[in-house]
Amino acid sequence: MAPNPLFLALLLGAFALTIAAIVVVMIRRTDNSRLMALLFAVDEVSTFIGKGAAWAIVALTVAICYEVFSRYILQAPTMWAFDVSYMLYGVLFMLAGPYALARNAHVRGDFLYRGWSPVTQARLDLVLYFLFYFPGILALCYAGFTFANFSWFIFERSANSPNGPYVFPFKSLIPLVGGLMVIQGLAEVVRCILCIRTGEWPPRLHDVEETEKIILEQAEAAKTERAA
Repeated sequence: MAPNPLFLALLLGAFALTIAAIVVVMIRRTDNSRLMALLFAVDEVSTFIGKGAAWAIVALTVAICYEVFSRYILQAPTMWAFDVSYMLYGVLFMLAGPYALARNAHVRGDFLYRGWSPVTQARLDLVLYFLFYFPGILALCYAGFTFANFSWFIFERSANSPNGPYVFPFKSLIPLVGGLMVIQGLAEVVRCILCIRTGEWPPRLHDVEETEKIILEQAEAAKTERAA
């Protein structure tokens, strides 16, 4: 089946916007190494997308609370709550993928991994990226594009509820997220190569610190000022 022109244009536009954002962030960074600036730029864009997707939790909470109130208090269940809930959760789950990879937060069986040297870790990661990660993500991109493209051609609606909201925009996220995972995965491959060459893992972008740590640091700074 030929690509839907509108879907293809929107998808390519989203990727072009992502690449442009990475380039702009890289140019604005002041790192001595342009390669590290590029890696941090990829991390920063993935972080921005992940944090934006996190707001889906608020919308999901509101939707579920309203459905519970409407169903059990007003005795008038909604026709859209189920579709909205799984779409919002899907948005959160998928767009958090590149962010989690940028933060090195994906689950791993590290009971052996953490005891190895950084070079050994990097070599294993590099092999696994090409052996499992990229084949799986590229398969996701291909299957997701085919899946979403067909959905756009028929302007697919949900069959899970009488309301039947459109689902083709939601399905468009599958190939989009696949592309974002490829971009972040390439950044991780570069990190592995740098680690193999230098013997140490290159630094990552630290976007936020834990609230408790910030409070403790502020308290310690205030105590030092009072003592002075």
